[in-house]
Amino acid sequence: MKNKITYYTSESVTEGHPDKICDQIADAVLDEVLRQDKYARVACEVFVSVGLVIVGGEITTTAWVDLQDLVRKLLFNIGYTDTKYGLSAENCAIINIIGRQSPDIAQGVNIGGAGDQGLMIGYACNETKEYMPLPIMLAHKLVRRLADVRKNKILDYLGPDGKSQVTVEYENDQPKRISSVVIAAQHTEKILDKTGKRITRKAREEIIETVVKAVIPEYLLDKNTEYFVNETGKFVIGGPQSDTGMTGRKIIVDTYGGVVRHGGGAFSGKDPTKVDRTASYFARYVAKNCVASGVCDKMELSLAYVIGRKEPTQISINTFGTSRIPEEKLLKVIKDLFDFTPQGMIKKLDLLRPIYLPTACYGHFGRTEKTFTWEALDSVEQIKKALSKV
Repeated sequence: MKNKITYYTSESVTEGHPDKICDQIADAVLDEVLRQDKYARVACEVFVSVGLVIVGGEITTTAWVDLQDLVRKLLFNIGYTDTKYGLSAENCAIINIIGRQSPDIAQGVNIGGAGDQGLMIGYACNETKEYMPLPIMLAHKLVRRLADVRKNKILDYLGPDGKSQVTVEYENDQPKRISSVVIAAQHTEKILDKTGKRITRKAREEIIETVVKAVIPEYLLDKNTEYFVNETGKFVIGGPQSDTGMTGRKIIVDTYGGVVRHGGGAFSGKDPTKVDRTASYFARYVAKNCVASGVCDKMELSLAYVIGRKEPTQISINTFGTSRIPEEKLLKVIKDLFDFTPQGMIKKLDLLRPIYLPTACYGHFGRTEKTFTWEALDSVEQIKKALSKV
């Protein structure tokens, strides 16, 4: 039988990307509120443009946040220290238009119901040690490396904005090689050639060697791997100077890189009563523990909720033909073992804490930090024991 060749592509963005600036501000606000009031209701939205940050949404809390100080410190840490990047931590305007949560929503959430309706997706696979698809993990590592070499002045000409994209060739559903790598890295005029329209060949090669080849394992690269670095020629004008940013516009970057479905809800700026966030985290937790138990190689777990109700209206799984037992039996085990109510998920994952700013960049899943409780593999033995009785 002929080998089946397929391709999957995923992208990621740096912490200085305009949309990611917004996600970080929203989650920084959430963290500061939860630090003072863990039962606060937060739905924070942010917009950035040239020299301007607008922070809005609905927040009901006893906490007080110095929004000016919080935003400016965060922008400085990201690297927006000069107006040449389109946004200056010191000089930008910051507008606060935050309101309060609707009491009509609150009366359903206060009794333990979901904060909204919607579909949430969790996924895991065994093709990487993180139980994540390879394309998105490599894309995240590339933009994290871009930030590292910028902040450590290894490549001192880089700016805060940037993107990556990785295409992986699969053979019979297994990663075989990297087909192409795309890097878009904001930079100063220092590395432009004599025409002023393109970066120099030397700079291009530096980025490939220092960023790409420092991240991607050598065995995945070959003579046919294509490298695309700043393909328009240059990327001097970036950040909010070249593109407005908003929260929630990088939902595929935040999750699984397009390999599986997405329910549609964004995460950043939302407190744990919002099932857009919490149920997506919990679905990932359950799927990851199931795959780690060895019962299947892949799992997509879908949940659906209705506002004000505790129990999900749908729990379903898809193992893509990799389950070692009938899916209906595996689904019964999952329903018996796990509490999918908002309060049950919040308690299990210990979500009423200021742990969210680190999630706003480089993906919400596949992380090793201890605060990413939905990445823990502490239910594997419980699942194995339940499966032994099926």
